[in-house]
Order: sequence, then structure tokens, then C-alpha cells
Amino acid sequence: MQYKIDDVAKECGLTKRAIRYYEEIGLIPPPDRSEGGFRLYTDQHIERLKQIMNVRDVLGFSLQEVQEYISISDAFEERRLEYRAAKETLDDEKIKEKLVEIKPILSKQLNMIDEKLKKMNDIRNNMDDMYQRVLKALEKF
Repeated sequence: MQYKIDDVAKECGLTKRAIRYYEEIGLIPPPDRSEGGFRLYTDQHIERLKQIMNVRDVLGFSLQEVQEYISISDAFEERRLEYRAAKETLDDEKIKEKLVEIKPILSKQLNMIDEKLKKMNDIRNNMDDMYQRVLKALEKF
């Protein structure tokens, strides 16, 4: 199925400008165009945009971090498909080779998430310290 940019914007909670920008910087592949020149998006575009939103909003990644994360995700998906093909051939050496290729890709994504979590925990710990000080100060009254 194909969607116009208005429909995609509503579905993903993005502005049309943001969608075009994400296309411009390569976060989503360029969509096909109608005879009138309108962008025609697919379900895959919508899935990718939702992935971008999750990485940006849930993980709190900057746009640069989102680009890196998506790039890593694409590399993982490519290796995953190669791994599945290798499994069909039942060639243990190829299967192992693909798993060895996948391991550092996933490790890199996990490290990105761990870094973000560490920063969040540092902020939370600082806030908790201030909160505890306020509680102690209130005990005096």
C-alpha cells in the first residue's frame, strides 16, 4: 500500500517537514513519486519512521546518534538475512561466520544504549541526592 505524506505524518506523529528532512539526510529511503510528483510512502517507510521516533524519544538520542543507531540496525538486518540464508544451506562454518559478524554490531548498539542509561542514572542520582538533602532539611522543622 502507498501513502501520501499527510497520512504518514498523522500515522507517525511527525511533521511533513521532518519526514522530508529525514529523507534528505538518509534516515529513510526516498519514496517513489506519483505522476504528479507527490511522494508515495510504503509500510516500510512508516515502520522506519516509527523506529526513528522510538530511538529519538524513548532513548533520548540526538539526531546524530539516531543516524548512527539506524546505520547499525541496517547493518544488523543485512547480516541477519545472510545468517538465515546460511542456515538454509546447513553450512556450520558459514553460520558461525555470520554470527561472528553479528556479534560486534549488536554490541555497538548495546553500548550506545548503555551510555545513554548511564547518563540518565547519573542525572537521577544527582536529583535523588538533592531530594534527600531537602528531606533532611525538612526534618529540622
